[in-house]
Amino acid sequence: MADDPYAALGVSKTATDAEIKKAYRKIAKRDHPDLTDDPAAHERFKAASVAYDLLKDPEQRARFDRGEIDAQGQERPQRRYYRDFSEAPDNPYRGQADYGDFSDVFADLFGERGFRQSGFGGGARSFDMRGQDHRYTLEVDFMTAARGGTTRITLPDGNVLDVNIPAGTRDGQTIRLRGKGAAGMGDGPPGDALLAITVREDPDWRRDGDDVSTVLPISLDEAVLGAKVQAQTIDGPVMLTVPRGASSGQKLRLRGRGLTGAGGKRGDQHVELRIVMPPQIDDDLARFIETWRKDHAYNPRAAGGRGR
Repeated sequence: MADDPYAALGVSKTATDAEIKKAYRKIAKRDHPDLTDDPAAHERFKAASVAYDLLKDPEQRARFDRGEIDAQGQERPQRRYYRDFSEAPDNPYRGQADYGDFSDVFADLFGERGFRQSGFGGGARSFDMRGQDHRYTLEVDFMTAARGGTTRITLPDGNVLDVNIPAGTRDGQTIRLRGKGAAGMGDGPPGDALLAITVREDPDWRRDGDDVSTVLPISLDEAVLGAKVQAQTIDGPVMLTVPRGASSGQKLRLRGRGLTGAGGKRGDQHVELRIVMPPQIDDDLARFIETWRKDHAYNPRAAGGRGR
């Protein structure tokens, strides 16, 4: 046990009360028995606790500074000296840290709820602290986020977990795995694992809130004559009616085919039509267009035209 309480706390004799308290907090946060199994740390903590018990009392500190309380352990009628108090056989806390009335320090360090009295005659104090949360990033593909599903992950400690991805999961959304973080201290519960979701972009899908957008290629004849064609949705393929005379850029709405939002309500899917010409224009098509153009003065760029 240190002979000099100032040395035990690592402060000068001119240190303020705030500096003394700060020094003790630092040692407690590092060397508290509930935080480390190192015997040397326990001894440093006990020495710091006894030192703080002496120096936090302005009157006792003044007596020590005046030499009325000898750091060598001489007795005085009103108060045992610093060393005697810590080492004397009749000290009920000899051999363990005497934390005295340090509740304000420990409450600051560990939180009011995490601080509890242990069974050391009401003098020694321990605490329960919830474990820290661990944060991870989990990347999922668009369809897993849209439809929902299960993704298997391996945590740094080797634990393998099947993580449920809710339908409609958004990019940046956090999924909490309760009790999968760091272990708690004392009787404190473990922390949680927090998974920040990154949704990979899909070239065929765009998301806007709970709505999704896709592009549907159609042929020239389907655009001119209209047709029923197959379109992909989050739930699988459906038949979509292309109206007669459809144009590229025209959008059709599939209600309730979007993503699951708040309260389980689903958004819509917007399907943008895109006319795709055949890879080669044969003579029959060319002659037909030439004949049609002679009889129809149509300019999609004119005001009021339907071109997009």
